[in-house]
Amino acid sequence: MADNLSDLSKLRIERGNKVSTVEPARSRTWLYLLGGAVVVASGVWFFMFRGGASVEVETHTINAISPAQADAVLTASGYVVAQHQAAVASKGTGRLVFLSVEEGDSVQTGQIIAQLEHNDLDAALAEAKANLNQALARVQETKAEQVDAQANYERHKSLLADQLVARSLFDVAEARSKRGEAAIIGAEAAVQVAQTKVRAVEVALEYTNIRAPFNGTVLTKNADVGEIVAPFGASSTSRAAVVTIADMSSLEVEADVSESNIQRIKPEQPCEIVLDAYPETRYPGVVGKIVPTADRAKATVMTKIKFLQRDARVLPEMSAKVTFLSQRTAEASMTSEKKIAIPISALVERNGQKAAFVLREETVTETPMELGQTFGALREVVSGVAVGERVVINPPQNLATGMKVKMKAK
Repeated sequence: MADNLSDLSKLRIERGNKVSTVEPARSRTWLYLLGGAVVVASGVWFFMFRGGASVEVETHTINAISPAQADAVLTASGYVVAQHQAAVASKGTGRLVFLSVEEGDSVQTGQIIAQLEHNDLDAALAEAKANLNQALARVQETKAEQVDAQANYERHKSLLADQLVARSLFDVAEARSKRGEAAIIGAEAAVQVAQTKVRAVEVALEYTNIRAPFNGTVLTKNADVGEIVAPFGASSTSRAAVVTIADMSSLEVEADVSESNIQRIKPEQPCEIVLDAYPETRYPGVVGKIVPTADRAKATVMTKIKFLQRDARVLPEMSAKVTFLSQRTAEASMTSEKKIAIPISALVERNGQKAAFVLREETVTETPMELGQTFGALREVVSGVAVGERVVINPPQNLATGMKVKMKAK
């Protein structure tokens, strides 16, 4: 028993060595965890902004616009229409024997542009003139007879006063004189009838001459020499109109405006007209008339826009787009240059410099902008971006060069 107690007395617990071994190990564990978290956060940040994940953004494609487009309140489509246009036809029926114009020719008021066959009317006119000459000769004849009858009447009157002639002979002389006066009146009336007939044939002959009703330009030629021309195209083989003429100074654009937007349009409101044929040219215009009726099928109201300036390239029936402006803009003319513009919402200020994020492929690049004047919600870009490039609208605060982006679903 004594030996066992002596062995137990030699046992010792070394507490100090155990504590000193556990504390450093625990500290190293926390350092490892903190380092791992930093590595993971860095990886997530790189993945989100530099790697595979993309930031959702809205973009705008840069366009070149005219300064007037910044004042646009409404746009509409229409066609150029001549307000003074006529399909010129003949009042009479006949074969076309003469045509002096082609498409595009200018004509003056009263100019003979075509003529119908008129041999029968020439003969009728000659006959009417002969009858007129005959009537005129009859007047001269009756006047000569009246002179003789009047002289005879005066002699019998003098003889009757001296009772040298019978009363019956005097009555015969008096009656002859009165018949002579009546014959003169009848002959002069016959002259008027003959003159009227001559005038009627001349009018019918004039109907064979097809004249221009006003100064204008020939748009279409509807008949050729040798064809039958008839009023209203009475036959399927005849032509009604010979040519169609338009006064080019009366060209206007007729555009249909929706009923829901017609309250935004007023007479004399400034407009900008762009023809589809010449998209780079802008013609200033003004609302000339709002037609006081609506089209129930299309729910639109026709608006007529006058050209303030135009050139010879503007032709009837050309399609056009009309931009109705809120105010008259000095730059809205045919010679005004288009300017590159960027939405103001796409601009950011970095280090005192205006910039925008330009989208190139799938990443963005912060690009400094040299800006000009303001057009409503747009700002002129002097340099920094080109037409066709896309910029980010309302860019996020953390957006930076090199980040991948994708378009927001609309």
